[in-house]
Amino acid sequence: MKHFLVFILLFTPFVYSFGQNNSANEAGKINVIVIGAHPDDADGSTGGTAIKFAELGHNVLFVSLTNGDAGHQSMGGGALAKRRRAEAEEAGKRFGVKYLVLENHDGELLPTLDLRKDVIRLIREWNADIVIGPRPNDYHPDHRNTATVIQDAAYLVIVPNVVSDTPPLKKNPLFLYTQDRFQKPYPFEPDIAIDISDVFDKKIYAMAAHESQYFEWLPWTVGVEAPSGDNERIEWLKSTRARTIIPSVRKSLKKWYGEKQGESIIHAEAFEICEYGSRPTEEQIKELFPMLK
Repeated sequence: MKHFLVFILLFTPFVYSFGQNNSANEAGKINVIVIGAHPDDADGSTGGTAIKFAELGHNVLFVSLTNGDAGHQSMGGGALAKRRRAEAEEAGKRFGVKYLVLENHDGELLPTLDLRKDVIRLIREWNADIVIGPRPNDYHPDHRNTATVIQDAAYLVIVPNVVSDTPPLKKNPLFLYTQDRFQKPYPFEPDIAIDISDVFDKKIYAMAAHESQYFEWLPWTVGVEAPSGDNERIEWLKSTRARTIIPSVRKSLKKWYGEKQGESIIHAEAFEICEYGSRPTEEQIKELFPMLK
């Protein structure tokens, strides 16, 4: 409960905006929540798809379960957490989504009962139709534990006697994993693939709001130096973050967009259906992802 109390104290106006009359409960709107371990996690994995949902008038919430206070080579603690929270807020504006950063420490995230309850509350408060997060196969323990806590919440979001202070969802959302490169115990399986070619530049611009990460910390971890000019940084980020479309994702794109269009797509984001949530038909997937129509 202590994590949620901190969350309430720091984000009371935002929490209240999740009430029954707010945008996340508007009739006909699709409500998407993307949960990552760190500020900037949701951006890279799902940013293009989020832009497409937002441009169609639907509701997207990005959540970081930690405040990112360890992710830098020369600063840390409260000062870094404050900086990363401000970066996330700016990124949210550029994406057209709401962005929420919780006050758990970077590098120390555990799939505790308290954190599971926090995630259940967030999913319920957002009245989520789609929940997106990482697979539990990853190099970073925060990523793995984020995946675990989302999986642990998947069924319980509809159980009235669990976290009874927040009304349960009437139906289980579609839970999705984001694409990764890890091969064991099995490689990522792209059940859904979204063409983001037309919003890729906008995605990169939004990601660039996380200056401490994309232009300082992450380059430092691999021994390179990012350019200093704004335009040069955007072009550099575009070149380093353009993901090659692997054969399995290409196959999924052809399934959803047709052979000809699927072959020509340059940039895409792909998702694997988690069997712990709802198991939609192809027609139901098209309803949940109207950009596929």
